[in-house]
Amino acid sequence: MDKILRGHAEEIMRASIQAVQPDDAVRRALEGRQFPGQVVLVAAGKAAWQMAKAAYDCLGGTISRGAVVTKYGHVKGPIGPLVCCEGGHPVPDENSFAGTERALAMVEGLTAEDTVLFLLSGGGSALFEKPLVSGEALRDVTDQLLACGADIVEMNTIRKRLSAVKGGRFAQLCAPAQVFTIVLSDILGDPLDMIASGPACPDSSTCAQARAIAEKYHLRLTAEMEALLDRETPKALDNVTTQITGSVRQLCAAAADACRRLGYEPVLLTDQLCCQAKEAGSFLASVLRTHAGGDRSLAFLAGGETVVQLTGHGLGGRNQELALSAAAGLDGLPGAAVFSVGSDGTDGPTDAAGGYADGETAAALRAAGVDIFQTLRENDAYHALEKAGGLLITGPTGTNVNDVAVALLRR
Repeated sequence: MDKILRGHAEEIMRASIQAVQPDDAVRRALEGRQFPGQVVLVAAGKAAWQMAKAAYDCLGGTISRGAVVTKYGHVKGPIGPLVCCEGGHPVPDENSFAGTERALAMVEGLTAEDTVLFLLSGGGSALFEKPLVSGEALRDVTDQLLACGADIVEMNTIRKRLSAVKGGRFAQLCAPAQVFTIVLSDILGDPLDMIASGPACPDSSTCAQARAIAEKYHLRLTAEMEALLDRETPKALDNVTTQITGSVRQLCAAAADACRRLGYEPVLLTDQLCCQAKEAGSFLASVLRTHAGGDRSLAFLAGGETVVQLTGHGLGGRNQELALSAAAGLDGLPGAAVFSVGSDGTDGPTDAAGGYADGETAAALRAAGVDIFQTLRENDAYHALEKAGGLLITGPTGTNVNDVAVALLRR
């Protein structure tokens, strides 16, 4: 392993994630605002605790009650009178449902003079959920969508129609109270109705689109689910004000700044990356090979969110799979590395935030008896990178604005 490149990867990763923490952004969104009547706080998503803490520090006693629903391991302590709950992600579980019920109880009986401060971040699709079908049925269709390689927009188009809170329905449950929403975006282009499946946003997707997605991926749906796909979601809401804060663009800009400080010339390839993870890894490795003969240190950045089509039964995530795929293309290339990291600090069902590979990784894996291509077929990037020292681990970060992949060429 190239220790200098690995150190640079760690430094870029941590600086990037620190720059997109939601604390300052939430405070800026609330600065100078006054809310009449009761203020009830509801926070949902992987960054929910961090956002709620920033809001409570800002508004203090103005908040009468509230609930925070986030992923396991993401609650870092009590926040005033708020009830903090943890649940399953990316597949919802009974604790996801229970936490959502606690939040819904908080917004009952409000008047037109009251305000619901709704803090929303990625992961809310699983964590903030009151299903219109059984929990088992919802988990089954979620597993199907994750396994088939559906992108986040396609997944949320289906999930909205199976939920009592998604697709604007939470805002309807809050009425007549006003809902002031602060959104930390984890979807390319910041489509409000798709971030966490848009609980407080009019839904732009249609029943016809949901049907087409179900047919495209041959989803196995019950008769009850089939009927719900034809039930339209709210197309207008008059009690909601929304402010977006944070996105993958900021993550990429922060990564570029960190690269520049380390002596690399950054090149932003895209902040709209949305292909198969292993294809992205192969592409980034090929970019480095093209520029390997130059005399400048370069950093190529790609922000977004790749997908993994499950063909095996291993352990890993999209960022680890990207890095492992890059390892094959980097084989023997000196001064070159590719790493990819999820800004939330978790990559798939693992404790890693992402993965790292350089020109020495493939040789290390061969020495350990690991076949890269067979491992990719088994979707077992975690164990392969673990053997090569290629796991990137941060723990829960408190934010969630997609992923950033960086290809480094050091001269």
